[in-house]
Amino acid sequence: MSDSVPDATAGDETVEVEPEREPEYDPAAPAPLNVDRTPTGNADVDAQLERLGDADHLATDGHLEVYEDVHRGLRDALTALDARPGPPAPSPSYDQRAPSPSYGNRS
Repeated sequence: MSDSVPDATAGDETVEVEPEREPEYDPAAPAPLNVDRTPTGNADVDAQLERLGDADHLATDGHLEVYEDVHRGLRDALTALDARPGPPAPSPSYDQRAPSPSYGNRS
Protein backbone atom coordinates (compact mmCIF):
# COMPACT_ATOMS: atom_id res chain seq x y z
CA MET A 1 0.00 0.00 0.00
CA SER A 2 1.33 3.43 -0.88
CA ASP A 3 0.93 6.77 0.87
CA SER A 4 0.40 8.49 -2.45
CA VAL A 5 -3.04 9.44 -3.59
CA PRO A 6 -4.57 6.94 -5.99
CA ASP A 7 -4.99 7.97 -9.56
CA ALA A 8 -8.44 8.98 -10.69
CA THR A 9 -9.72 7.82 -14.00
CA ALA A 10 -11.59 10.23 -16.22
CA GLY A 11 -12.86 8.39 -19.26
CA ASP A 12 -9.83 6.83 -20.92
CA GLU A 13 -7.37 9.19 -19.28
CA THR A 14 -5.68 8.69 -15.95
CA VAL A 15 -5.52 11.88 -13.89
CA GLU A 16 -3.26 12.17 -10.88
CA VAL A 17 -5.04 13.82 -7.96
CA GLU A 18 -2.98 16.13 -5.77
CA PRO A 19 -3.44 15.60 -2.04
CA GLU A 20 -5.16 18.48 -0.30
CA ARG A 21 -2.65 20.65 1.42
CA GLU A 22 -3.36 22.35 4.66
CA PRO A 23 -3.08 26.10 4.35
CA GLU A 24 0.16 27.37 5.78
CA TYR A 25 -0.10 29.59 8.81
CA ASP A 26 0.53 33.19 7.87
CA PRO A 27 0.75 35.49 10.90
CA ALA A 28 0.25 38.53 8.64
CA ALA A 29 -2.99 37.20 7.19
CA PRO A 30 -6.26 38.76 8.36
CA ALA A 31 -7.76 36.92 11.30
CA PRO A 32 -11.10 37.62 12.98
CA LEU A 33 -10.83 39.15 16.41
CA ASN A 34 -13.97 37.33 17.57
CA VAL A 35 -15.08 40.28 19.67
CA ASP A 36 -18.68 39.95 20.81
CA ARG A 37 -20.92 42.76 19.65
CA THR A 38 -23.92 43.12 21.93
CA PRO A 39 -26.96 44.79 20.31
CA THR A 40 -27.88 48.15 21.82
CA GLY A 41 -31.50 48.28 20.68
CA ASN A 42 -30.80 51.30 18.46
CA ALA A 43 -30.90 50.16 14.83
CA ASP A 44 -28.44 52.81 13.61
CA VAL A 45 -25.86 52.01 16.30
CA ASP A 46 -26.30 48.25 15.87
CA ALA A 47 -25.68 48.57 12.12
CA GLN A 48 -22.41 50.37 12.84
CA LEU A 49 -21.36 47.70 15.33
CA GLU A 50 -21.96 45.03 12.71
CA ARG A 51 -19.90 47.08 10.24
CA LEU A 52 -16.94 46.68 12.61
CA GLY A 53 -17.00 42.98 11.75
CA ASP A 54 -15.89 43.88 8.22
CA ALA A 55 -12.44 44.69 9.61
CA ASP A 56 -12.02 41.03 10.59
CA HIS A 57 -11.47 40.04 6.97
CA LEU A 58 -9.13 42.90 5.99
CA ALA A 59 -5.44 43.39 6.36
CA THR A 60 -4.42 45.93 8.96
CA ASP A 61 -4.05 48.73 6.43
CA GLY A 62 -7.73 48.31 5.53
CA HIS A 63 -8.97 48.76 9.11
CA LEU A 64 -8.68 52.55 9.05
CA GLU A 65 -11.34 52.91 6.37
CA VAL A 66 -13.77 50.72 8.34
CA TYR A 67 -13.10 52.53 11.62
CA GLU A 68 -13.56 55.96 10.01
CA ASP A 69 -16.80 54.80 8.39
CA VAL A 70 -18.11 53.45 11.71
CA HIS A 71 -17.08 56.64 13.53
CA ARG A 72 -18.91 58.74 10.94
CA GLY A 73 -22.00 56.52 11.24
CA LEU A 74 -22.03 56.70 15.04
CA ARG A 75 -21.59 60.47 14.95
CA ASP A 76 -24.54 60.72 12.52
CA ALA A 77 -26.65 58.51 14.80
CA LEU A 78 -25.91 60.77 17.78
CA THR A 79 -26.66 63.88 15.75
CA ALA A 80 -29.99 62.36 14.72
CA LEU A 81 -30.86 61.82 18.38
CA ASP A 82 -30.21 65.50 19.07
CA ALA A 83 -32.35 66.56 16.12
CA ARG A 84 -35.45 64.67 17.22
CA PRO A 85 -38.08 66.88 18.79
CA GLY A 86 -38.55 66.36 22.48
CA PRO A 87 -41.72 66.87 24.47
CA PRO A 88 -43.37 70.26 24.00
CA ALA A 89 -42.20 73.01 26.29
CA PRO A 90 -44.71 73.99 28.95
CA SER A 91 -46.68 77.12 28.15
CA PRO A 92 -45.86 80.13 30.30
CA SER A 93 -48.08 80.63 33.26
CA TYR A 94 -50.04 83.89 33.44
CA ASP A 95 -49.23 84.20 37.14
CA GLN A 96 -45.54 84.61 36.44
CA ARG A 97 -45.74 87.47 33.95
CA ALA A 98 -43.13 90.16 34.05
CA PRO A 99 -44.38 93.29 35.79
CA SER A 100 -45.58 96.07 33.53
CA PRO A 101 -43.54 99.22 33.47
CA SER A 102 -44.97 101.88 35.65
CA TYR A 103 -46.09 104.89 33.64
CA GLY A 104 -47.72 106.75 36.48
CA ASN A 105 -44.71 107.25 38.69
CA ARG A 106 -43.55 110.81 38.07
CA SER A 107 -41.45 112.55 40.52
